[in-house]
Amino acid sequence: MIVGPVFSREVATSPRRVKLYVTRSAFAGALLVLMSTAWLLITGTQVVSSLGAMAVFGSRWFQFLAPLQLVLVLAFSALLASNSVAQEKDRRTLHLLLMTRLSNSELVLGKLFASWLIVMVMLGSALPVFMLSSLFGGVSIQQIARVFAVSLAAALLAGSLGSTLAYWREKTFQALAMTALVIVLWLGLWEAVRVSELTLANVEGATIAAWFSPWQAMLSAAAPSSDVDVGGAWYRSPVSIFLLVAGLLAGGLNAVAIWRVRTWQIDAVVRHDPNAEQAESILEKPKPVEAAEGQVAEEEKQKTGDLLKHRQVWDNPILWRELMTWAFGRKVLAIRFIYCVLALCTAWVLFHWNAREVGLTWTEAAGVLVPLGVLSLVLVNAQAVTSFCTERDGKTLDLLLVTDLLPRELIFGKLGGIFYNAKEMVLLPMLICLGLMYARDSSGRPLAGLEEAVYLMGGLLVMDIFVAMLGLHAGMTYHNSRNAIGVSLGTVFFLFLGIGVCMRMMVAFAGSFEFQLLPFVAFLLGGGVGLYAALGIRNPSPAIGWASFLSPFATFWAITSLLQGFTLSVFLVLSLTYGFATAAMLVPALDKFDVALGRTTGDE
Repeated sequence: MIVGPVFSREVATSPRRVKLYVTRSAFAGALLVLMSTAWLLITGTQVVSSLGAMAVFGSRWFQFLAPLQLVLVLAFSALLASNSVAQEKDRRTLHLLLMTRLSNSELVLGKLFASWLIVMVMLGSALPVFMLSSLFGGVSIQQIARVFAVSLAAALLAGSLGSTLAYWREKTFQALAMTALVIVLWLGLWEAVRVSELTLANVEGATIAAWFSPWQAMLSAAAPSSDVDVGGAWYRSPVSIFLLVAGLLAGGLNAVAIWRVRTWQIDAVVRHDPNAEQAESILEKPKPVEAAEGQVAEEEKQKTGDLLKHRQVWDNPILWRELMTWAFGRKVLAIRFIYCVLALCTAWVLFHWNAREVGLTWTEAAGVLVPLGVLSLVLVNAQAVTSFCTERDGKTLDLLLVTDLLPRELIFGKLGGIFYNAKEMVLLPMLICLGLMYARDSSGRPLAGLEEAVYLMGGLLVMDIFVAMLGLHAGMTYHNSRNAIGVSLGTVFFLFLGIGVCMRMMVAFAGSFEFQLLPFVAFLLGGGVGLYAALGIRNPSPAIGWASFLSPFATFWAITSLLQGFTLSVFLVLSLTYGFATAAMLVPALDKFDVALGRTTGDE
């Protein structure tokens, strides 16, 4: 193959895995279930007896399906590419690959396209569903072609970003967190350009945003008017320019990775090698004998002083290490800084909108608060699952298990370290929610009172604890780090994606609640099955089963209640539901640690 043996091996071995067939079948089946749900919503509220009504449904369904596919493609491409490289680093096998005859391009491009294979399979399985939507009318083949072209370009760009950052960063959490932050910042930047009044060479900000933003390019590709460009030429359309920009950016990222991949790994070895300073001292100019003897005596005296001034370890050594050492690497400070900048930008946008004469609405506040909150939960979950997977891949978990550490010391020590290192991601969204008390709507009344602010902050705290425990649960359950990270982040991602899909379908296919409830039952049951497969398929328990099937229904009820203006009941239901799910994972980890870790079974 042109990209080397790494990709050739993936192509040869992937068809032998059941996961490949399950992934594409589940993805196509989920799209068909969503299409059936939308059709039942339409037919339950009106009689579809004309071709025009069918075409309206096909167009609305296509406008709903195209952005959903883009979100899935971006998330899967970035996660799989970053996790594939990070796993090689954690297992110390990347150095072995660098010692082979593989060239830099074969290594970088091979790993990239090998991780991209699952995304290609997903897009291939989704193509018949998109073609089926064209049979309703209102959708042309050109629209479908543009949508898939944008999806492929966005997948290539996101995968290249994740792969390059994974080669550059030392820790798995750093690679995953920086990939997510860069994608969110990139999308947010061009959304700001779109809503601004910026004009460059008689080109509006919305058109410029479609050149660089995958989201805006997808909306432009899915629109029926996308084939009508400014100058009448296809190469001047926003979609064509985005394809060119995405290709150039992806090529630039891969070129940097190919150029620097070996240098980055050598630099990492030198930084972590305790004998690196001694190796450098050999190359220095020899010193006189008297000076050398005096220096040796001074070094021995300094070592003796360092031994006498040792650091006092706490009763819980895991918590001490997580809080008092750089367990997640020093580069985590850059991740905190970027997140703080993103939170300040969110607060500034809310303040700017609140200063208008019309004030601030809940829809506008949710539009900027929800992405920040979801990003914080994803980062907390990523830190949790990588903190445990790093112990396993670094062969230090076995050393911890042979000590006299109690399970509660290990679990609570890890949780304490997670929340300490992610304190900015936990506290800043809560502070912004508290600041909504000073926002005003169009009538001059406070947008949120103290009661609503407390509910928002309490709900965020409950979800932070849930995703942190979910990460530890996945890290303990799955022995393969790639599977653990994929299951943990995938569960969080699909949890919020399912919520967003429900809300979007309620708005796009509005109708009576009694007609909406029945079609969504199958969708919610499917979500419960998927959640149970992620949480309890290896170590099943009745508590995890109840939590898995109750969470989607409780979340759906909370959405409908929130749309009706209820706040206290929503907070109580979500707190009880996800608090119970957290306890269902936490109690076995403390009481039956060996079973939760997979070293034995419940019968043993």
